Formats: sequence, C-alpha cells, structure tokens
Amino acid sequence: MCGFRSKMTKLAALLGSMLLAATALLAGDAYSWNLPKEFPRPYVPSDNPMTDAKVELGRYMFYDKRLSVNGTQSCASCHKQALAFTDGRAVGVGATRESHSRNAMSLVNVAYAAVLTWSNPKMNRLEDQALVPMFGEHPIELGLHERDALPSAMRADAKYRDLFSRAFPGEKDAFTVTNAVKALACFERSIVSAGSPYDRYHYLRDDSAIPDSAKRGEVLFFSQQLSCFRCHGGFNFSDATATERTADRAVEFHNTGLYINGSPNLGIYEFTKAPADVGKFKAPTLRNIAATAPYMHDGSIPTLEGVLDHYAAGGRNGHTIPTRII
Repeated sequence: MCGFRSKMTKLAALLGSMLLAATALLAGDAYSWNLPKEFPRPYVPSDNPMTDAKVELGRYMFYDKRLSVNGTQSCASCHKQALAFTDGRAVGVGATRESHSRNAMSLVNVAYAAVLTWSNPKMNRLEDQALVPMFGEHPIELGLHERDALPSAMRADAKYRDLFSRAFPGEKDAFTVTNAVKALACFERSIVSAGSPYDRYHYLRDDSAIPDSAKRGEVLFFSQQLSCFRCHGGFNFSDATATERTADRAVEFHNTGLYINGSPNLGIYEFTKAPADVGKFKAPTLRNIAATAPYMHDGSIPTLEGVLDHYAAGGRNGHTIPTRII
C-alpha cells in the first residue's frame, strides 16, 4: 500500500509539472537564458517556470511606484540598474522615509543566490522574498497592506490587465498577489551578468580584456595567503551560490569583523540564537562590485580600498569567528 501511495504521489507531481509546462507554453514560453557555456543554469522552482510574458510583467511592476503605499517608490528605487541594482546609500530608505539597518543588496545574478538576504538562512525563494518589501513593517519598505496589495489604480490599468492575462493565461482572476510576486521573481532571475572583462579574460582567454594590475590582483585573490576566494569563489564570486543542480546546497555565513556591542546588525544570530553566530553574514557576489558602493551589510565602508584595509586590520572587533554552515 505504501508503495502504491508513493507511486501515486510521484505521478501526481509529474502531472503537475506537465501542467505547469503546458501553461508556460501557452504563455509564450520562449525564454532563453542565453548564458555562456561556462555558466550553469540557475535554479528555477517548478511552480514558477520562466516565461517571456512573466519577465515582461515583472519588469513593468519593478519600475512602478504604484506598488508603494504612497506612490513614491518602486522596487527600482532601492535597486537602480545603473548601480548594479543597488541604491548608492549606506542603508536603504523606505517609502515613508524610514531608514533601514542594512545596505540594499545587488540583484545582479540573484537567480544564483542560495539565500537572498544578508542574514536570513531560511529566505531562499524570490517569490517569498518579494513579499517582505511589499508588506514588511519592521522596517517599512514599500508599505503595502494586504487589503490594497495591488492598488485599484493598477487593476484599472489596461496595460496591466493585458500583461497579467498573457503571463497567466486561463486564470479567471490573474490579478493576484501570488501572481505578482511570481512575475517579479521571474524578472529578477533574468538579471544576469556574464560578460564582464574578467569573463572575457578567464573564459574566452582574451589576454587584453583586463590590465596587468588586475592580473596581479587575481593571483593575490586566489592565493592561500589572502584566500579571498574562500568566501568569494566560483563563477559568481560568492560561496552562497546555487544552480539548477545544487539548489539545496549548504550556505556559509561569515563574521566580517564589523559587529560591535550595541550594533543593530546581529547577523544570523537573529535566527539561530547561537552566540557564536553574532556578526555572521552572507558573502555577496563581487560581480559589478565597482558600481555597488558603499560596502558591507551596513554600508559603513565607502571604498573597495577601505574594505581591504578593514580585513587587513583584522576588522573592528579584532577577530573573526569560524564560518557557520546552514
């Protein structure tokens, strides 16, 4: 009997996947990652396959200030494309002008991120994460309330009605919060950086793509003495990277030497309550790092040179704590 139930469960899952695939095809699923051969495909949840229509809807929503409680901010207000989808501030500022305690993370290659925030080890789906800036109250970001999650002005917009119907064909009422965050997640997954000068140098063997100083820096970066690569390794320069084949991989969190008594940023301690986890944070990608100043989870270091000086000095708290893997 148990074996029969197991087979039926697997069959139901297979039929569900086939139904999702068929729906994606109806939605014009011609989305192409267009990745270099050296880059793996990112993990995409089976209940939200990538489609051009959803990416288009997500992009439109991403830049729409009507997605905030007072019409003053959009997702793009804290994630500006010109700044590699960061905002140039030390810490974020919400629609009600409330300052946050953390720096706005880059969305570049977020499709590869095994965890999505500086310190929440359980936040690993873009569909779930999008709900935080929309409805979160501590701090307020976009400041929406559940009852006006998708403002009536948006529902009355003919373009939105068309975008939602094409992204989610066959649904009686496609204009829902669930579908909105699915579309936003698809757009965010489409933000891929894969053609940097370093990529041309490293993968295409174009020796002229980077200057000699950068080549010397690469030697130091990957040296055992500096060991920068231990936290910022792989094609995405982060040890918090997941792909289609490694979606469930463990994530490492690191003490960055920034925590001091009284700091509001306690790292993953907020979730684990383990004293040894105070001050441990995710290692973000270094892709497009020149455009994402200021640096660190609290935006407290204005330059890359300052980051190097910080680590060379042993950090502000004078020591580092062993890596935490979750």
